[in-house]
Amino acid sequence: MTLLVISPDYASHLLPLATLATEWRDRGERVVVATGPATAAIVRSFGFERVHLQLGRGSNPGVIRAEEQVAEEDASLRGFFDATRLGMVETLSYQARERLTDLMWQPVATARAVLDVVAAVQPDQIVVDHLAFSARLALVAGGVSFADVVLGHPTALPVGDEVYGCPPEWPAAFGGAQPSEASRTTDVASNHAHRWFDATSVVRPPAPGVGGLRELCQRVDASFTAEWNAALAELAPHLAPSTSAFGEHGDLLLYNYPGELADPAREALLPPHVWLGSAVRAEPVDTEVAAWLAADADPTPAPFVYVSFGSFLSVRSDVLGRVAEALRRVGVRAAIALGSGDRADLGEVPPDWLVREFLPQVTLLDAAAAAVTHGGNNSVTEAMTAGVPVVVLPFSTDQFAGAAALERTGVGVALAPNTATVDELAEALRHVLDLPSRDPAAAGRLAGLAASLRETPGRARAHAALTGRG
Repeated sequence: MTLLVISPDYASHLLPLATLATEWRDRGERVVVATGPATAAIVRSFGFERVHLQLGRGSNPGVIRAEEQVAEEDASLRGFFDATRLGMVETLSYQARERLTDLMWQPVATARAVLDVVAAVQPDQIVVDHLAFSARLALVAGGVSFADVVLGHPTALPVGDEVYGCPPEWPAAFGGAQPSEASRTTDVASNHAHRWFDATSVVRPPAPGVGGLRELCQRVDASFTAEWNAALAELAPHLAPSTSAFGEHGDLLLYNYPGELADPAREALLPPHVWLGSAVRAEPVDTEVAAWLAADADPTPAPFVYVSFGSFLSVRSDVLGRVAEALRRVGVRAAIALGSGDRADLGEVPPDWLVREFLPQVTLLDAAAAAVTHGGNNSVTEAMTAGVPVVVLPFSTDQFAGAAALERTGVGVALAPNTATVDELAEALRHVLDLPSRDPAAAGRLAGLAASLRETPGRARAHAALTGRG
């Protein structure tokens, strides 16, 4: 039996897909990955075969830097990074405009290349990254059955009256309603009032500018659908055009997300689907990290907070600097994945901290007391699997909806990265570090979720869904 994995040339996309495929590999089945050259080493590390397939103009082997991209992608990334400094609506608006050019790269030629790969590999099952639009277009045009893996928050596939690119929910810090006085708590030690509240009881009005964002996203949807249909007409003129290309999906949806965090109101609107929970990868032993973890393990491990803004948003080391200062005020150790950020922005790094460009995230989350993240899906699902509460500082795409879900379920605190003060960050850290005493119910939900995700990992759920075998 052969599984074909189709992935963009980005580590953050390939890693969870490859982790899901390990269930096939471990059962002695063949796994072939179709992707670009930047992530070839990742494919080799999993022991999979690779066939060349370029799905876009950009790439990212692990830490992305704009200057290492082709000229058009360099300019696009720099524009994106600048937009994140302005706020949620500005960033999402920038990304919406960019989708006019960066989602369907050479769609007809790419689609034909995908079908050539399928013909050469002759797979029994195919899994495709949901955001690989040209690849999914090819499979639809070719009448090829496939499973569609949504690696981001479930709202990456819009349902009902949702519009792709406009979050259907977002955290209170981005313009939501204010909670009632009864729902506020005060940290007596800092004498600073903060609003950690049950977000399920609050109906939020539109954040400033979201109406204009929605209109922009509707125009982008129409334009993208026209582009999809033009390519589809050339590839398969006998097929009916799409009414909304962003709503297209495979025969089976695999959500790399815990169903326990999903919005129950959306469940009935979803196409046939399976909640995978998470795709937590096995990491090789890192001797430096192992030594750091062991250094304060006698007689008991000293608590620490893991911090990462992922491969793209680590460029926002100005925000990492405020997080670092908050950690110093709280008086807790930190392991910080700096990525492409500037180490100088962190200020004076205590000698018992661990700071590197790249850190083994799964290893450190397994031992961390809490995490600070941009809200990327890998970071969130891996933290939930480890039972680690999070402070989430969302910058872009579906991170806002993901942060709202963490806030809604009480397993995380969401703040706006551009405006959160050091005092607010410090209080958020204290809240998640003391979650069992501050919110026992949320701590219990987190523990139960982690146990469920560990008991049946996403790779086993994916294999059972595609093959009918557990």
